[in-house]
Amino acid sequence: MAIIEIDKGSGFCFGVTTAIRKAEEELEKTGHLYCLGDIVHNTAEVDRLASRGLETITHEQLEQLHDVKVLLRAHGEPPETYETARRNRIEIIDATCPVVLKLQQRINTTFNGVEVDKPTPQIVIYGKRGHAEVLGLVGQTQGQATVIENIDEIDKIDYSRDIYLYSQTTKSVQEFQHIVEEIKRRVEPGVTFRSFDTICRSVANRIPQIREFARQHELILFVSGAKSSNGRILFAECLDANPDSHLISGEGDIDPSWLTGKQRIGICGATSTPRWLMQHVSEAVQRLTQDTANS
Repeated sequence: MAIIEIDKGSGFCFGVTTAIRKAEEELEKTGHLYCLGDIVHNTAEVDRLASRGLETITHEQLEQLHDVKVLLRAHGEPPETYETARRNRIEIIDATCPVVLKLQQRINTTFNGVEVDKPTPQIVIYGKRGHAEVLGLVGQTQGQATVIENIDEIDKIDYSRDIYLYSQTTKSVQEFQHIVEEIKRRVEPGVTFRSFDTICRSVANRIPQIREFARQHELILFVSGAKSSNGRILFAECLDANPDSHLISGEGDIDPSWLTGKQRIGICGATSTPRWLMQHVSEAVQRLTQDTANS
Protein backbone atom coordinates (compact mmCIF):
# COMPACT_ATOMS: atom_id res chain seq x y z
CA MET A 1 0.00 0.00 0.00
CA ALA A 2 1.41 3.37 -1.02
CA ILE A 3 2.08 6.01 1.63
CA ILE A 4 0.39 9.28 0.62
CA GLU A 5 1.47 12.44 2.43
CA ILE A 6 0.28 16.04 2.19
CA ASP A 7 3.00 18.61 2.84
CA LYS A 8 2.30 20.28 6.19
CA GLY A 9 3.85 23.55 5.00
CA SER A 10 1.66 23.91 1.92
CA GLY A 11 -1.54 25.92 1.78
CA PHE A 12 -2.67 29.51 2.00
CA CYS A 13 -0.26 32.18 3.16
CA PHE A 14 -1.31 34.69 5.83
CA GLY A 15 -2.46 37.30 3.31
CA VAL A 16 -4.72 34.94 1.39
CA THR A 17 -6.10 33.41 4.60
CA THR A 18 -7.07 36.87 5.85
CA ALA A 19 -8.73 37.85 2.55
CA ILE A 20 -10.82 34.69 2.47
CA ARG A 21 -11.79 35.06 6.13
CA LYS A 22 -12.99 38.63 5.49
CA ALA A 23 -14.97 37.48 2.47
CA GLU A 24 -16.60 34.61 4.37
CA GLU A 25 -17.52 36.87 7.29
CA GLU A 26 -19.32 39.30 4.99
CA LEU A 27 -21.00 36.50 3.01
CA GLU A 28 -22.22 34.98 6.26
CA LYS A 29 -23.94 38.27 7.08
CA THR A 30 -25.31 39.36 3.70
CA GLY A 31 -24.97 36.45 1.25
CA HIS A 32 -23.35 38.65 -1.40
CA LEU A 33 -20.10 40.55 -1.86
CA TYR A 34 -18.19 41.97 -4.80
CA CYS A 35 -14.48 41.15 -5.14
CA LEU A 36 -12.20 43.14 -7.43
CA GLY A 37 -10.41 40.41 -9.37
CA ASP A 38 -10.06 36.76 -8.37
CA ILE A 39 -9.66 36.61 -4.60
CA VAL A 40 -6.90 34.03 -5.04
CA HIS A 41 -5.19 32.56 -8.09
CA ASN A 42 -6.94 29.24 -7.74
CA THR A 43 -10.06 28.51 -9.79
CA ALA A 44 -11.41 25.85 -7.43
CA GLU A 45 -11.36 28.23 -4.45
CA VAL A 46 -12.83 31.08 -6.50
CA ASP A 47 -15.67 28.77 -7.58
CA ARG A 48 -16.28 27.66 -3.98
CA LEU A 49 -16.67 31.24 -2.79
CA ALA A 50 -18.75 32.17 -5.84
CA SER A 51 -21.23 29.48 -4.81
CA ARG A 52 -21.57 31.30 -1.49
CA GLY A 53 -22.21 34.68 -3.14
CA LEU A 54 -18.80 36.21 -3.90
CA GLU A 55 -19.04 37.99 -7.25
CA THR A 56 -15.78 38.74 -9.04
CA ILE A 57 -15.70 42.02 -10.96
CA THR A 58 -13.27 43.91 -13.17
CA HIS A 59 -12.02 47.47 -12.79
CA GLU A 60 -14.35 48.51 -15.59
CA GLN A 61 -17.32 47.08 -13.69
CA LEU A 62 -16.16 48.83 -10.51
CA GLU A 63 -16.55 52.18 -12.29
CA GLN A 64 -20.26 51.43 -12.77
CA LEU A 65 -21.02 50.41 -9.17
CA HIS A 66 -22.35 52.74 -6.50
CA ASP A 67 -23.21 52.38 -2.78
CA VAL A 68 -22.01 48.75 -2.47
CA LYS A 69 -19.29 46.85 -0.63
CA VAL A 70 -16.21 45.65 -2.52
CA LEU A 71 -13.41 43.43 -1.23
CA LEU A 72 -9.86 44.27 -2.27
CA ARG A 73 -7.81 41.06 -2.34
CA ALA A 74 -4.37 40.47 -0.83
CA HIS A 75 -2.52 41.58 -3.99
CA GLY A 76 -3.34 45.24 -3.34
CA GLU A 77 -4.56 48.02 -5.61
CA PRO A 78 -3.23 51.30 -7.06
CA PRO A 79 -4.42 54.66 -5.66
CA GLU A 80 -6.87 55.06 -8.56
CA THR A 81 -9.01 52.22 -7.21
CA TYR A 82 -9.48 53.98 -3.87
CA GLU A 83 -10.34 57.21 -5.70
CA THR A 84 -13.03 55.39 -7.70
CA ALA A 85 -14.44 53.94 -4.47
CA ARG A 86 -14.64 57.37 -2.83
CA ARG A 87 -16.27 58.88 -5.91
CA ASN A 88 -18.88 56.12 -6.16
CA ARG A 89 -19.52 55.84 -2.40
CA ILE A 90 -18.25 52.26 -2.37
CA GLU A 91 -17.37 50.75 0.99
CA ILE A 92 -13.99 49.04 0.72
CA ILE A 93 -13.22 45.86 2.65
CA ASP A 94 -9.46 46.07 2.37
CA ALA A 95 -7.69 42.72 2.51
CA THR A 96 -4.38 43.95 1.09
CA CYS A 97 -1.61 41.78 2.54
CA PRO A 98 0.41 43.74 5.13
CA VAL A 99 3.63 42.80 3.33
CA VAL A 100 2.29 44.18 0.04
CA LEU A 101 0.91 47.30 1.76
CA LYS A 102 4.30 48.06 3.30
CA LEU A 103 5.95 47.64 -0.11
CA GLN A 104 3.43 50.00 -1.72
CA GLN A 105 4.17 52.61 0.95
CA ARG A 106 7.94 52.29 0.47
CA ILE A 107 7.68 52.75 -3.29
CA ASN A 108 5.30 55.68 -2.85
CA THR A 109 7.71 57.34 -0.42
CA THR A 110 10.62 56.86 -2.80
CA PHE A 111 8.65 58.29 -5.70
CA ASN A 112 7.35 61.32 -3.81
CA GLY A 113 9.93 61.95 -1.10
CA VAL A 114 13.23 62.57 -2.86
CA GLU A 115 15.28 65.75 -2.55
CA VAL A 116 13.94 68.76 -4.42
CA ASP A 117 17.28 69.41 -6.16
CA LYS A 118 17.40 65.89 -7.60
CA PRO A 119 15.18 64.36 -10.28
CA THR A 120 12.78 61.59 -9.30
CA PRO A 121 14.84 58.39 -9.10
CA GLN A 122 14.28 55.59 -11.54
CA ILE A 123 12.09 53.00 -9.81
CA VAL A 124 12.51 49.47 -11.12
CA ILE A 125 10.22 46.61 -10.10
CA TYR A 126 11.25 43.00 -10.58
CA GLY A 127 7.93 41.28 -11.17
CA LYS A 128 5.45 39.83 -13.63
CA ARG A 129 4.10 42.47 -15.99
CA GLY A 130 0.33 42.79 -15.65
CA HIS A 131 0.18 40.86 -12.36
CA ALA A 132 -2.33 42.35 -9.92
CA GLU A 133 0.30 43.08 -7.27
CA VAL A 134 2.65 44.68 -9.78
CA LEU A 135 -0.13 46.90 -11.14
CA GLY A 136 -0.68 48.15 -7.61
CA LEU A 137 3.03 48.84 -7.16
CA VAL A 138 3.39 50.66 -10.47
CA GLY A 139 0.34 52.71 -9.49
CA GLN A 140 2.33 54.20 -6.60
CA THR A 141 4.58 55.87 -9.21
CA GLN A 142 1.82 57.28 -11.44
CA GLY A 143 2.70 54.55 -13.92
CA GLN A 144 6.33 55.63 -14.27
CA ALA A 145 8.09 52.58 -12.76
CA THR A 146 10.01 50.22 -15.06
CA VAL A 147 8.97 46.56 -14.72
CA ILE A 148 11.45 43.82 -15.53
CA GLU A 149 10.37 40.18 -15.51
CA ASN A 150 13.85 38.63 -15.54
CA ILE A 151 17.53 39.38 -15.90
CA ASP A 152 17.22 39.42 -19.70
CA GLU A 153 15.19 42.65 -19.47
CA ILE A 154 17.67 44.80 -17.54
CA ASP A 155 18.64 46.63 -20.72
CA LYS A 156 15.45 48.64 -20.10
CA ILE A 157 17.18 50.37 -17.19
CA ASP A 158 18.91 53.74 -17.67
CA TYR A 159 22.27 53.29 -15.92
CA SER A 160 23.02 57.00 -16.03
CA ARG A 161 20.18 57.72 -13.57
CA ASP A 162 19.76 56.79 -9.90
CA ILE A 163 18.11 53.37 -9.58
CA TYR A 164 15.88 52.09 -6.79
CA LEU A 165 15.09 48.39 -7.25
CA TYR A 166 12.16 46.63 -5.57
CA SER A 167 10.66 43.17 -6.04
CA GLN A 168 7.19 41.71 -6.30
CA THR A 169 6.69 39.81 -3.03
CA THR A 170 6.41 36.35 -4.62
CA LYS A 171 9.50 36.35 -6.84
CA SER A 172 12.69 34.28 -6.60
CA VAL A 173 15.27 35.52 -4.09
CA GLN A 174 18.07 33.97 -6.12
CA GLU A 175 17.01 35.64 -9.36
CA PHE A 176 16.62 38.96 -7.53
CA GLN A 177 20.22 38.71 -6.29
CA HIS A 178 21.45 37.94 -9.81
CA ILE A 179 19.71 41.10 -11.04
CA VAL A 180 21.22 43.17 -8.22
CA GLU A 181 24.74 42.00 -9.06
CA GLU A 182 24.32 42.71 -12.78
CA ILE A 183 22.97 46.21 -12.13
CA LYS A 184 25.91 46.92 -9.82
CA ARG A 185 28.22 45.92 -12.63
CA ARG A 186 26.55 48.29 -15.11
CA VAL A 187 25.84 51.47 -13.13
CA GLU A 188 27.83 54.51 -14.21
CA PRO A 189 30.14 56.37 -11.80
CA GLY A 190 28.29 58.71 -9.45
CA VAL A 191 24.93 56.95 -9.89
CA THR A 192 23.12 55.87 -6.73
CA PHE A 193 21.85 52.31 -6.80
CA ARG A 194 19.76 50.95 -3.95
CA SER A 195 18.07 47.55 -3.88
CA PHE A 196 15.33 46.42 -1.51
CA ASP A 197 14.69 42.71 -1.06
CA THR A 198 10.93 42.91 -0.60
CA ILE A 199 10.22 39.24 -1.29
CA CYS A 200 7.80 37.66 1.20
CA ARG A 201 9.56 35.12 3.37
CA SER A 202 6.43 32.98 3.67
CA VAL A 203 7.19 32.06 0.05
CA ALA A 204 10.98 32.26 0.08
CA ASN A 205 11.33 30.22 3.28
CA ARG A 206 9.19 27.48 1.77
CA ILE A 207 11.75 26.71 -0.92
CA PRO A 208 14.23 24.67 1.17
CA GLN A 209 11.34 22.94 2.96
CA ILE A 210 9.51 21.99 -0.22
CA ARG A 211 12.73 20.78 -1.86
CA GLU A 212 13.31 18.46 1.10
CA PHE A 213 9.71 17.25 0.90
CA ALA A 214 10.14 16.51 -2.82
CA ARG A 215 13.32 14.53 -2.20
CA GLN A 216 11.59 12.39 0.43
CA HIS A 217 9.01 11.03 -2.03
CA GLU A 218 9.15 8.98 -5.21
CA LEU A 219 6.38 11.00 -6.85
CA ILE A 220 5.25 14.60 -6.28
CA LEU A 221 1.86 15.99 -7.24
CA PHE A 222 2.07 19.78 -7.02
CA VAL A 223 -1.41 21.36 -6.87
CA SER A 224 -1.65 24.93 -8.12
CA GLY A 225 -3.75 27.31 -10.18
CA ALA A 226 -2.38 28.28 -13.59
CA LYS A 227 -2.27 31.99 -12.61
CA SER A 228 -0.21 31.53 -9.44
CA SER A 229 3.23 33.17 -9.60
CA ASN A 230 4.52 31.52 -6.44
CA GLY A 231 3.08 28.24 -7.69
CA ARG A 232 5.36 28.35 -10.73
CA ILE A 233 8.36 29.17 -8.55
CA LEU A 234 7.69 26.43 -6.01
CA PHE A 235 6.88 23.81 -8.65
CA ALA A 236 10.18 24.56 -10.40
CA GLU A 237 11.95 23.86 -7.10
CA CYS A 238 10.05 20.57 -6.70
CA LEU A 239 10.92 19.52 -10.24
CA ASP A 240 14.59 20.34 -9.70
CA ALA A 241 14.68 18.32 -6.47
CA ASN A 242 12.58 15.45 -7.86
CA PRO A 243 12.23 15.03 -11.66
CA ASP A 244 9.13 12.86 -11.09
CA SER A 245 7.04 15.91 -10.14
CA HIS A 246 3.80 16.86 -11.88
CA LEU A 247 1.89 20.15 -11.84
CA ILE A 248 -1.88 19.65 -11.55
CA SER A 249 -4.84 21.91 -10.88
CA GLY A 250 -6.91 19.18 -9.22
CA GLU A 251 -7.70 15.49 -9.06
CA GLY A 252 -8.93 15.41 -12.66
CA ASP A 253 -5.39 16.03 -13.93
CA ILE A 254 -3.91 12.90 -12.33
CA ASP A 255 -2.57 10.36 -14.83
CA PRO A 256 -2.95 6.90 -13.19
CA SER A 257 0.22 5.72 -14.92
CA TRP A 258 2.22 8.12 -12.74
CA LEU A 259 1.25 6.10 -9.67
CA THR A 260 2.39 2.69 -10.92
CA GLY A 261 4.95 1.17 -8.59
CA LYS A 262 5.20 4.26 -6.36
CA GLN A 263 5.33 3.58 -2.62
CA ARG A 264 5.82 7.15 -1.33
CA ILE A 265 3.65 9.84 -2.94
CA GLY A 266 3.83 13.48 -1.84
CA ILE A 267 1.18 16.15 -2.39
CA CYS A 268 2.03 19.82 -2.00
CA GLY A 269 0.95 23.18 -3.38
CA ALA A 270 1.30 26.94 -3.70
CA THR A 271 0.49 29.58 -1.10
CA SER A 272 -2.70 30.09 -3.14
CA THR A 273 -3.72 26.41 -2.97
CA PRO A 274 -6.43 25.53 -0.42
CA ARG A 275 -5.81 22.60 1.91
CA TRP A 276 -9.18 21.09 1.02
CA LEU A 277 -8.11 20.80 -2.63
CA MET A 278 -4.92 18.95 -1.70
CA GLN A 279 -7.04 16.66 0.48
CA HIS A 280 -9.28 15.89 -2.49
CA VAL A 281 -6.18 15.01 -4.54
CA SER A 282 -4.97 12.75 -1.73
CA GLU A 283 -8.31 10.93 -1.62
CA ALA A 284 -8.26 10.50 -5.42
CA VAL A 285 -4.75 9.05 -5.29
CA GLN A 286 -5.89 6.69 -2.54
CA ARG A 287 -8.76 5.44 -4.71
CA LEU A 288 -6.58 5.05 -7.79
CA THR A 289 -3.87 3.11 -5.97
CA GLN A 290 -6.48 0.84 -4.38
CA ASP A 291 -8.08 0.19 -7.80
CA THR A 292 -4.66 -0.71 -9.20
CA ALA A 293 -3.91 -3.05 -6.30
CA ASN A 294 -7.31 -4.79 -6.68
CA SER A 295 -7.09 -5.21 -10.44
